Amino acid sequence: MARPLFASFLNPGVAPREMWAWALYDFANSGYTTVVITAVFNAYFVSVVVGNAPWATFAWTLALSVSYALIVLTAPVIGAYADAWAAKKRLLFFTTIGCVLFTAALGLVEPGRFGAAVAFILLSNFFYGTGENLIAAFLPELARPRAIGRVSAWGWSLGYLGGLVSLAACLAYIAWAEARGQTAVQFVPATMVITALFFALAATPTFLFLRERAVPQPQRVAGQRVREAFVRLAHTLREARAFRDLFRFLLCTLFYQAGIQAVIALAAIYAQQVMGFSVRETIELVFVVNITAALGALLFGWLQDRIGHVATIALTLVGWIFMVLLAYIARGPILFWLAANLAGISMGASQSAGRALVGLLSPAARRAEFFGLWGFAVKLASIFGPLTYGVATWVSRGNHRLAILIVGSYFVIGLTILAGVSVRRGRRAALRG
Repeated sequence: MARPLFASFLNPGVAPREMWAWALYDFANSGYTTVVITAVFNAYFVSVVVGNAPWATFAWTLALSVSYALIVLTAPVIGAYADAWAAKKRLLFFTTIGCVLFTAALGLVEPGRFGAAVAFILLSNFFYGTGENLIAAFLPELARPRAIGRVSAWGWSLGYLGGLVSLAACLAYIAWAEARGQTAVQFVPATMVITALFFALAATPTFLFLRERAVPQPQRVAGQRVREAFVRLAHTLREARAFRDLFRFLLCTLFYQAGIQAVIALAAIYAQQVMGFSVRETIELVFVVNITAALGALLFGWLQDRIGHVATIALTLVGWIFMVLLAYIARGPILFWLAANLAGISMGASQSAGRALVGLLSPAARRAEFFGLWGFAVKLASIFGPLTYGVATWVSRGNHRLAILIVGSYFVIGLTILAGVSVRRGRRAALRG
């Protein structure tokens, strides 16, 4: 019974095994964001590497912003190149290797090694973000349009499960290390190696079973590849009016993702600096939030194919606004735990629904290119969202409550822009394109 059920969600010629191999990449790469960006290394960078300097949070957000700026500059061109030369899977392999190697290199970072920490986080995050764009471009090739929300949600849900598994492995190691009297300086580097190994092993099925279905588009000479990518990108931007709903949603994405990326990048720092959580308590919090995020992705993945993608994303943005208000007023752990789990539910849903909507609004022959533009919007948001938070804490001399309230305004702006997006009109434009 399982095979016909899954087959009804997939395009002709796509086996359920291939769909799960695609989804397993979300399972594999989520360990990086969960352990490195959200739960462990960010707080370690602020408190140990930089020694709680007044500019520590700003330095962390600036390092991430530079890496996202590199992705912003390269994502559309890489997407256009992947479309023209049917190179999504090949490029995905190289980005995976890069992220694995530089994540492991974070294990070499010792107190005071600011330059090494910045270099390794910049490079590992660049390869992670580029790979994220590439794996997303496979989604419309695998899922039928009516089920794209559910298939996307399965990937996101597996992603949060992967975050749980990698975080659980790190938590088990930290408990073992603390029982032997080790400190964060000793056990945090080992968690970076654990995370890198997990990514490499869990991503293996993706490269064994996921097919590259795109057909290379003829070029006159090999040296024209990059030039053709720029030409395709310029052509897409000139056609923005023809795809106005897609581009309006990308603008919406720019704002609401700014808030999401700030939460992801600063969650552990807020928990430790404002709420007084220990490393272990922070990991336990993020562990539970990953469960609620997976449930949110599954629930809203089912919901978005029924009530519509725009309505689903609007609900999640309302959830984000309430989360910010709860975190702002929280003075004890109970209210903060409630805010964190509301963030988890909203995160899983908004990320999954956003990716699915881009797939629906993208022309079939140029999906990697348009997912590159989606990556452009997300990574641009990843620059000014966390950077807004970092600047706010620096200027206000460490007022994290004010900072989270400021970045919360991005969810309100995103909700306002979303009101003008029409899926029906945008889908017609995609089919014509």
